[in-house]
Amino acid sequence: MEFQQLEMFAAVVDEGSVQRAAGRVSRTAPAVSIALRKLEEEVGSPLFDKSQRYNYLLTPSGELLYSYARQILKIRNEAVSALQDLSHNRRTTLSIGAHESTSLYLLPMLTEAFHRTSPELKIEVLCDNPARVLDAVRDRQVELGLLAITPDDDDLEKNLLMTDEVVLIAGPAHRLAGVSRLEIKALADEFLILVGATSSLRERVIQAFAHAGVRPNIGVENASIETMKRMVAAGIGIGFAPLMCVREEERREELIVLRVNGMSHKRDLWLVHRKDRTLSKAARAFLAVSLSMARSLDHGPSAAGNERNTRVSSQPSGNRSPAQKRVSQVSPCRS
Repeated sequence: MEFQQLEMFAAVVDEGSVQRAAGRVSRTAPAVSIALRKLEEEVGSPLFDKSQRYNYLLTPSGELLYSYARQILKIRNEAVSALQDLSHNRRTTLSIGAHESTSLYLLPMLTEAFHRTSPELKIEVLCDNPARVLDAVRDRQVELGLLAITPDDDDLEKNLLMTDEVVLIAGPAHRLAGVSRLEIKALADEFLILVGATSSLRERVIQAFAHAGVRPNIGVENASIETMKRMVAAGIGIGFAPLMCVREEERREELIVLRVNGMSHKRDLWLVHRKDRTLSKAARAFLAVSLSMARSLDHGPSAAGNERNTRVSSQPSGNRSPAQKRVSQVSPCRS
């Protein structure tokens, strides 16, 4: 049994046809068919149910071999990658996707810890909205995705880093500033500032108003989180934001943080990658550092009783390390 045979077999299963598998492994379709036939002869039983000509369903033997083939090929790729890194002593670059809130308020902290352990490795950041970041991970444009949405893709490895919460923010002089908790209906007439149209946060806010049976008074749409924070601090209106994004302003009493009944407050932050992708040296190092930090972070109130859920406390901007400042200066993302 050869690596190339297993690679062709796995490609046929993944792609669903010999023709597409041939393109993936850079061989002809007849060559792939011959390799499959030889593999079946060696195994001693059919790998595919051939009752439907163009539907490549696996037999029990095929399913078992496929599970082992994926593991074998993954280990082989990891070994080749590690040997190349060692022999060439090369700098490796991690490509990571993030959206506005994770890019500005979580990625700097993770990057600082990453550079302490692996200063020779570099990071390339793709900034976009969460859906496009997720697509970039699926399409192999980036190795890792730092997301505030819960992916439902079985082909992705999902690592929960922390649990944040969604809060209402208002200026110190706002009439709601002294209220500890509000009903969503009480906000119907307030001048509401909303983040980007493709944001999961915006969708959550709109759904909360709809569930309460009231229409929000949307005064500004498609704002970035930073723009919304400045407008709210200036007394223009109110807005909803992730708690980790407003901790500094709350500490300086530039913004007031309020809780609203009728809102889904929990906001999980994930680090994801494809299960079938062999991660680079840089990605493996970043993942290890991130998971280590997730275990050591303080648990927030919304994480009570769940040891996997953690909350990050942002550092004041004046105390940020060079690594943090460098990452925070990437081009604006969408929330």
